Amino acid sequence: MKFHIRKMNTNYDNEVVDYYLGEEQLHINKLIGNEVEFNYSGEINCIVCGKKTKTSFGQGFCYNHFMNAPQASPCIIRPELCEAHLGKGRDVEWEEKYHNVKHFVYLAVSSAVKVGITNGKNLPYRWIDQGASSGIILAEVPYRRLAGEIEVALKQQFTDKTNWRKMLTNDTLEGVDLEEIKWELEETLPSDLSQYLSEEDEVTEINYPVLQYPTKVNSINLEKIPNFRKKLMGVKGQYFLFDDNTVINIRKYTGYNLEINF
Repeated sequence: MKFHIRKMNTNYDNEVVDYYLGEEQLHINKLIGNEVEFNYSGEINCIVCGKKTKTSFGQGFCYNHFMNAPQASPCIIRPELCEAHLGKGRDVEWEEKYHNVKHFVYLAVSSAVKVGITNGKNLPYRWIDQGASSGIILAEVPYRRLAGEIEVALKQQFTDKTNWRKMLTNDTLEGVDLEEIKWELEETLPSDLSQYLSEEDEVTEINYPVLQYPTKVNSINLEKIPNFRKKLMGVKGQYFLFDDNTVINIRKYTGYNLEINF
Protein backbone atom coordinates (compact mmCIF):
# COMPACT_ATOMS: atom_id res chain seq x y z
CA MET A 1 0.00 0.00 0.00
CA LYS A 2 1.22 3.49 -0.86
CA PHE A 3 1.02 6.33 1.64
CA HIS A 4 1.68 10.06 1.66
CA ILE A 5 2.69 10.00 5.30
CA ARG A 6 0.91 11.94 8.03
CA LYS A 7 1.06 11.25 11.74
CA MET A 8 -0.97 8.23 12.74
CA ASN A 9 -4.53 8.72 13.95
CA THR A 10 -5.39 7.11 17.27
CA ASN A 11 -8.41 5.90 19.18
CA TYR A 12 -8.56 4.95 22.85
CA ASP A 13 -11.96 3.40 23.42
CA ASN A 14 -10.59 -0.05 24.23
CA GLU A 15 -7.99 -1.42 26.64
CA VAL A 16 -5.08 -0.32 24.42
CA VAL A 17 -4.52 2.50 21.94
CA ASP A 18 -5.59 1.74 18.37
CA TYR A 19 -3.41 3.20 15.61
CA TYR A 20 -4.46 4.00 12.03
CA LEU A 21 -2.27 5.11 9.12
CA GLY A 22 -3.16 7.08 5.99
CA GLU A 23 -6.43 8.00 4.30
CA GLU A 24 -7.13 4.27 4.06
CA GLN A 25 -7.04 4.14 7.90
CA LEU A 26 -4.88 1.01 7.90
CA HIS A 27 -5.27 -0.54 11.38
CA ILE A 28 -1.66 -0.88 12.49
CA ASN A 29 -2.48 -2.96 15.58
CA LYS A 30 -3.40 -5.85 13.29
CA LEU A 31 0.13 -5.87 11.85
CA ILE A 32 1.88 -6.29 15.21
CA GLY A 33 3.72 -9.60 15.39
CA ASN A 34 4.17 -9.70 11.60
CA GLU A 35 6.90 -8.61 9.19
CA VAL A 36 6.39 -5.20 7.58
CA GLU A 37 8.29 -3.92 4.53
CA PHE A 38 9.07 -0.23 4.02
CA ASN A 39 10.06 1.27 0.66
CA TYR A 40 10.75 5.00 0.43
CA SER A 41 10.34 6.33 -3.12
CA GLY A 42 12.63 9.33 -2.62
CA GLU A 43 9.75 11.77 -3.12
CA ILE A 44 8.45 14.29 -0.59
CA ASN A 45 5.32 16.39 -1.14
CA CYS A 46 4.41 19.43 0.92
CA ILE A 47 1.43 18.70 3.17
CA VAL A 48 -0.07 22.13 2.42
CA CYS A 49 0.29 22.59 -1.35
CA GLY A 50 1.32 19.10 -2.52
CA LYS A 51 4.37 20.48 -4.31
CA LYS A 52 7.43 18.23 -4.55
CA THR A 53 10.23 19.35 -2.29
CA LYS A 54 13.78 18.01 -2.01
CA THR A 55 13.78 18.65 1.72
CA SER A 56 11.04 18.42 4.31
CA PHE A 57 11.00 21.54 6.46
CA GLY A 58 9.38 21.33 9.90
CA GLN A 59 7.94 17.86 9.30
CA GLY A 60 6.27 18.00 5.92
CA PHE A 61 6.39 21.58 4.58
CA CYS A 62 8.03 23.00 1.48
CA TYR A 63 10.23 26.00 2.28
CA ASN A 64 7.61 28.55 1.21
CA HIS A 65 4.91 27.12 3.47
CA PHE A 66 7.36 26.52 6.31
CA MET A 67 8.03 30.26 6.26
CA ASN A 68 4.44 31.40 5.67
CA ALA A 69 1.82 28.78 6.63
CA PRO A 70 0.07 29.24 10.00
CA GLN A 71 0.60 25.54 10.74
CA ALA A 72 4.35 26.24 10.87
CA SER A 73 4.30 29.57 12.71
CA PRO A 74 6.71 30.08 15.66
CA CYS A 75 3.83 29.95 18.15
CA ILE A 76 3.24 26.28 17.33
CA ILE A 77 6.47 25.53 19.20
CA ARG A 78 6.37 28.58 21.49
CA PRO A 79 2.70 29.21 22.34
CA GLU A 80 3.64 32.11 24.62
CA LEU A 81 4.30 34.08 21.40
CA CYS A 82 0.78 33.56 20.03
CA GLU A 83 -1.19 36.72 19.18
CA ALA A 84 -4.39 35.14 17.89
CA HIS A 85 -6.37 36.73 20.73
CA LEU A 86 -5.25 40.11 19.37
CA GLY A 87 -6.43 39.27 15.86
CA LYS A 88 -2.87 38.77 14.60
CA GLY A 89 -1.09 35.86 12.93
CA ARG A 90 0.05 34.43 9.62
CA ASP A 91 -3.55 33.61 8.75
CA VAL A 92 -6.02 35.34 11.05
CA GLU A 93 -8.94 33.09 10.08
CA TRP A 94 -6.91 29.94 10.75
CA GLU A 95 -5.55 31.34 14.01
CA GLU A 96 -9.08 32.22 15.13
CA LYS A 97 -10.22 28.65 14.51
CA TYR A 98 -7.30 26.81 16.10
CA HIS A 99 -5.55 29.18 18.51
CA ASN A 100 -8.18 31.60 19.75
CA VAL A 101 -10.10 28.70 21.31
CA LYS A 102 -10.05 26.74 24.56
CA HIS A 103 -6.66 25.22 25.39
CA PHE A 104 -5.52 22.88 28.13
CA VAL A 105 -2.28 22.90 30.07
CA TYR A 106 -1.48 19.38 31.24
CA LEU A 107 0.95 17.24 33.19
CA ALA A 108 1.94 13.89 31.72
CA VAL A 109 4.22 11.08 32.85
CA SER A 110 6.75 9.29 30.67
CA SER A 111 10.45 9.31 31.59
CA ALA A 112 9.69 12.33 33.78
CA VAL A 113 6.73 14.56 34.64
CA LYS A 114 6.22 16.80 31.62
CA VAL A 115 4.23 20.01 31.22
CA GLY A 116 2.60 20.74 27.87
CA ILE A 117 -0.36 22.38 26.16
CA THR A 118 -2.91 21.43 23.55
CA ASN A 119 -6.16 22.76 22.18
CA GLY A 120 -9.42 21.66 23.73
CA LYS A 121 -10.16 18.91 21.22
CA ASN A 122 -6.88 17.04 21.44
CA LEU A 123 -6.90 15.03 24.66
CA PRO A 124 -6.00 12.27 25.35
CA TYR A 125 -4.51 12.08 21.85
CA ARG A 126 -1.76 14.60 22.57
CA TRP A 127 -0.58 12.40 25.44
CA ILE A 128 -0.69 9.34 23.20
CA ASP A 129 1.39 11.06 20.49
CA GLN A 130 4.04 11.72 23.13
CA GLY A 131 4.02 8.18 24.48
CA ALA A 132 2.90 9.22 27.97
CA SER A 133 1.83 6.55 30.43
CA SER A 134 -0.62 8.90 32.18
CA GLY A 135 -1.85 12.47 32.09
CA ILE A 136 -4.00 15.01 33.93
CA ILE A 137 -5.50 18.36 32.93
CA LEU A 138 -3.84 21.12 34.93
CA ALA A 139 -5.52 24.27 33.63
CA GLU A 140 -8.16 25.35 31.12
CA VAL A 141 -7.73 28.71 29.38
CA PRO A 142 -9.67 30.59 26.67
CA TYR A 143 -6.81 30.98 24.17
CA ARG A 144 -3.34 29.69 23.28
CA ARG A 145 -1.20 32.56 24.59
CA LEU A 146 -2.38 32.02 28.18
CA ALA A 147 -1.61 28.30 27.96
CA GLY A 148 1.90 29.17 26.80
CA GLU A 149 2.41 31.58 29.68
CA ILE A 150 1.45 28.91 32.23
CA GLU A 151 3.76 26.41 30.53
CA VAL A 152 6.66 28.88 30.68
CA ALA A 153 5.96 29.54 34.38
CA LEU A 154 6.29 25.81 35.10
CA LYS A 155 9.35 24.99 32.98
CA GLN A 156 11.71 25.45 35.93
CA GLN A 157 9.88 22.65 37.76
CA PHE A 158 9.03 20.31 34.89
CA THR A 159 10.51 19.42 31.56
CA ASP A 160 8.63 20.31 28.38
CA LYS A 161 10.46 17.63 26.38
CA THR A 162 10.04 13.85 26.19
CA ASN A 163 13.14 11.67 26.50
CA TRP A 164 12.16 9.51 23.55
CA ARG A 165 14.77 6.82 24.20
CA LYS A 166 13.53 6.19 27.74
CA MET A 167 9.93 6.39 26.55
CA LEU A 168 10.52 3.73 23.89
CA THR A 169 12.27 1.33 26.28
CA ASN A 170 9.34 1.84 28.68
CA ASP A 171 11.67 3.35 31.29
CA THR A 172 8.89 5.42 32.84
CA LEU A 173 8.43 6.97 36.26
CA GLU A 174 6.31 4.93 38.66
CA GLY A 175 4.35 5.93 41.74
CA VAL A 176 3.68 9.49 40.55
CA ASP A 177 0.59 11.14 42.03
CA LEU A 178 -0.36 13.64 39.34
CA GLU A 179 -3.37 14.92 41.26
CA GLU A 180 -1.24 15.75 44.30
CA ILE A 181 1.39 17.47 42.14
CA LYS A 182 -1.31 19.46 40.38
CA TRP A 183 -2.77 21.01 43.52
CA GLU A 184 0.65 21.76 44.99
CA LEU A 185 1.11 24.06 42.02
CA GLU A 186 -1.76 26.26 43.16
CA GLU A 187 0.70 27.86 45.59
CA THR A 188 3.40 28.19 42.94
CA LEU A 189 1.63 29.88 40.05
CA PRO A 190 1.02 33.64 40.04
CA SER A 191 -2.61 34.45 40.94
CA ASP A 192 -3.38 35.75 37.44
CA LEU A 193 -2.55 32.26 36.13
CA SER A 194 -3.62 30.01 39.03
CA GLN A 195 -7.22 31.17 38.52
CA TYR A 196 -7.31 28.93 35.44
CA LEU A 197 -6.55 25.69 37.32
CA SER A 198 -9.08 23.05 36.28
CA GLU A 199 -11.36 21.30 38.77
CA GLU A 200 -11.05 18.15 36.64
CA ASP A 201 -8.88 15.69 38.61
CA GLU A 202 -9.23 12.52 36.54
CA VAL A 203 -5.93 10.86 35.72
CA THR A 204 -5.94 9.04 32.38
CA GLU A 205 -3.81 5.87 32.26
CA ILE A 206 -2.67 4.87 28.77
CA ASN A 207 -1.75 1.40 27.49
CA TYR A 208 0.03 0.83 24.19
CA PRO A 209 -0.08 -2.14 21.80
CA VAL A 210 3.43 -3.48 22.40
CA LEU A 211 4.49 -7.14 22.47
CA GLN A 212 8.10 -6.35 23.28
CA TYR A 213 9.94 -3.12 24.07
CA PRO A 214 13.46 -2.54 22.72
CA THR A 215 16.27 -2.85 25.25
CA LYS A 216 18.44 -0.33 23.42
CA VAL A 217 16.99 2.05 20.86
CA ASN A 218 18.42 2.53 17.37
CA SER A 219 16.50 4.93 15.14
CA ILE A 220 16.06 4.20 11.42
CA ASN A 221 16.85 7.06 9.01
CA LEU A 222 14.88 6.63 5.77
CA GLU A 223 17.32 8.85 3.89
CA LYS A 224 20.08 6.34 4.64
CA ILE A 225 18.01 3.15 4.76
CA PRO A 226 15.09 3.66 2.32
CA ASN A 227 14.16 -0.01 2.10
CA PHE A 228 13.86 -2.55 4.90
CA ARG A 229 11.76 -5.43 6.17
CA LYS A 230 11.39 -6.11 9.89
CA LYS A 231 9.06 -7.71 12.40
CA LEU A 232 6.77 -5.14 14.03
CA MET A 233 6.61 -5.63 17.81
CA GLY A 234 4.51 -2.64 18.78
CA VAL A 235 3.63 1.02 18.47
CA LYS A 236 4.12 3.76 21.06
CA GLY A 237 3.82 7.50 20.60
CA GLN A 238 4.29 7.89 16.86
CA TYR A 239 6.97 5.18 16.67
CA PHE A 240 7.00 1.69 15.17
CA LEU A 241 9.04 -0.71 17.34
CA PHE A 242 10.81 -3.64 15.66
CA ASP A 243 12.23 -6.92 16.96
CA ASP A 244 15.90 -5.92 16.45
CA ASN A 245 15.78 -2.86 18.77
CA THR A 246 15.27 -0.48 15.85
CA VAL A 247 12.47 2.09 15.75
CA ILE A 248 11.11 4.57 13.23
CA ASN A 249 9.36 7.84 14.01
CA ILE A 250 6.45 7.96 11.55
CA ARG A 251 5.62 11.59 12.29
CA LYS A 252 9.19 12.66 11.44
CA TYR A 253 8.54 11.54 7.85
CA THR A 254 5.34 13.53 7.32
CA GLY A 255 5.08 14.35 3.62
CA TYR A 256 7.22 11.39 2.52
CA ASN A 257 5.86 8.90 0.00
CA LEU A 258 6.19 5.36 1.32
CA GLU A 259 5.06 1.97 0.20
CA ILE A 260 4.31 -0.31 3.13
CA ASN A 261 3.73 -4.00 2.51
CA PHE A 262 2.80 -6.71 4.99
